[in-house]
Amino acid sequence: MLKKLFTRATLIRTLSSIMLVIVALVTLIVGGNLLFATMLVVSLIGQLELYRVISIQKSLLGAVGYVATVGYYLLLFFNWREYSMPLLLAFLVVLMAVYVFSFPKFKAGEVCHVYFGFFYVSVMISFVYQIRELTNGAFLVFLVFLSSWICDTCAYLVGVMVGKHKLAPKLSPNKSIEGSVGGIVGAVLLGALYGSVFGENLSAAFLNPSVGCAIVCGLGAVISQIGDLAASGIKRNYEKKDYGHLIPGHGGIMDRFDSVIFVAPAIYFLIQYIK
Repeated sequence: MLKKLFTRATLIRTLSSIMLVIVALVTLIVGGNLLFATMLVVSLIGQLELYRVISIQKSLLGAVGYVATVGYYLLLFFNWREYSMPLLLAFLVVLMAVYVFSFPKFKAGEVCHVYFGFFYVSVMISFVYQIRELTNGAFLVFLVFLSSWICDTCAYLVGVMVGKHKLAPKLSPNKSIEGSVGGIVGAVLLGALYGSVFGENLSAAFLNPSVGCAIVCGLGAVISQIGDLAASGIKRNYEKKDYGHLIPGHGGIMDRFDSVIFVAPAIYFLIQYIK
């Protein structure tokens, strides 16, 4: 059992995770422009990786997607969110114009992939920055990573040690039901601990910070695993092992942020309703 935990691949993955945690801590604690710039870069790289799945990352369609992401983040930065819908409509019109005037260079499915990628990556990841900008956001934003990265780590460790029953054998054969449960339990326990330690800083969001954080992290952990499997599904559809090789032991940005993509908007809205 211990040999499974101390393989070279596990060591590389663990070291990469530690570096990611350090970078995340610095950017999340500092917040502001640093977090904004980091999330914008993460969104653009993730978008490029998703577009690369169908080889449109260097095309005019892909370029329109990147410009839309920059435009969307600028609206967030200057708090011009009322212009988000006009941006989305203009983005679609420009995409269709490229499709029409370059016909038959691009397929309709590629246009849909670009539009989908903008929402799937950029809009959803941006909620990390949006949570950080809330009242007490410096403490609330860590719930995103407790629900995703901690869940993923606990699920991986439990799965390696005792995992026997496959969770989604055709989609992700290495994931187990035992690991899934372990990830959720780990997120709930650490969420409760986080709430008890930083309760004073979370009292504006939750009447009982320990219970509130435990519930949010538990639900977030469930959603994070859906996000993880969804990203795996896209890779399987296009016969890709990883989205990239940027992060040793993990793959690309999309391989590491696949759960954060789903969790960030979920946490943003959960903390509005769970008191």
